[in-house]
Amino acid sequence: MRRPVLIASAIAVAAATALAGCGSSSSGGSATTPAASSSASLSGSITVFAAASMTDSFGTIGKQFEAAHPGTTVTFSFGASSTLATQITQGAPADVFASASTKNMDQVVSANAAGTPSTFVKNVMEIAVPPSNPANVSSINDLAKSSVKVAVCEPAVPCGALANQIFKNAGITVKPVTQEADVKAALSKVELGEVDAGMVYVTDVRAAGDKVAGVTIPDSVNASTSYPIATITASKNPALAQAFVDYVLSPDGAAVLTGAGFQNP
Repeated sequence: MRRPVLIASAIAVAAATALAGCGSSSSGGSATTPAASSSASLSGSITVFAAASMTDSFGTIGKQFEAAHPGTTVTFSFGASSTLATQITQGAPADVFASASTKNMDQVVSANAAGTPSTFVKNVMEIAVPPSNPANVSSINDLAKSSVKVAVCEPAVPCGALANQIFKNAGITVKPVTQEADVKAALSKVELGEVDAGMVYVTDVRAAGDKVAGVTIPDSVNASTSYPIATITASKNPALAQAFVDYVLSPDGAAVLTGAGFQNP
């Protein structure tokens, strides 16, 4: 009569062992500890070079990222993508690059100064006018009038290249009174009332609020640009740089960007 007891005991021990293993797995100890450890190990600071059109959205994303990773600091350097790309290839200290043009990102990648980029949003153009719209601009064709003072970005800047493409698509010749270093500078000319219209992004018009009004450009002649993001090869804090890129690509980052008017890539 002892043999059945031994068998029953062995079965009980095996069952207990299996349950203990399941209990350990369901508690998430082995699955969550590495992630928690990885998050806890993030510290220090990074500098993100980003297109001027990302100023408002990345400001919000930066604060959210720092809140999610206490002890970290994200500093931004905003400007024309073409200028930022040149600065990075010349050795400027940066950890992440977010460009408003694949062309400028390719410049950095070709110089082995950045890792593999990921496209995270795209943007389209819109005409910004003063709230009172003194020149009565109602369409892209109005920008060809000699009486309308127009601000655009420099041709080498993504927003400048897009403006020229739109003018070509519309079959018009526009003689701008000023060519600005980046899209925020072009928008500022409109906000200050120094020009009658400015070629900017949809997101810039939205971010400006009641400081400007927007005139929609028809899809048939409008142009768009894709925004890639990548970590910089010479980053002094590659783990934090990659974590920031991952956050921009995450649902939380996407929610901020689409809320600002950016489109999914």
